[in-house]
Amino acid sequence: MDLILWRHAEAFEMREVEDDLARALTPKGERQAQRMAEWLTQRLAHSTRILVSPALRCQQTAKALGKKFKTAPELAPDGNGEAVLKAARWPDASEPMPSVGWCPTIKKGAVWWIRSRNREDGAQVILQAVQSPDCL
Repeated sequence: MDLILWRHAEAFEMREVEDDLARALTPKGERQAQRMAEWLTQRLAHSTRILVSPALRCQQTAKALGKKFKTAPELAPDGNGEAVLKAARWPDASEPMPSVGWCPTIKKGAVWWIRSRNREDGAQVILQAVQSPDCL
């Protein structure tokens, strides 16, 4: 099963809004989200389920895909990695699961595509792709 971690694109700084969840994408962030959405659209099945943080910047990033998505509170900025994996049912789900959220170790707007697969010698986790919107 594939887990696709897509960090929200560039957003306005916290000092520009009162509520962190209300931070919107900057114009640059909107362009980043669109470029990454085009890259992902070429690689995702039409039926792919997408989980998205309730943060506005994450919702706006995901909307660039033009696909339906489910808001997952587990992906909120105060969430943790274990909750994200549980929400995505990774590695046990049968279909790829893009998750759009706050991933401070991932560059803004970038995607990390991680694959779990079973081999004769056991389970393997491989990094399938890393893509930044600045490289598209």
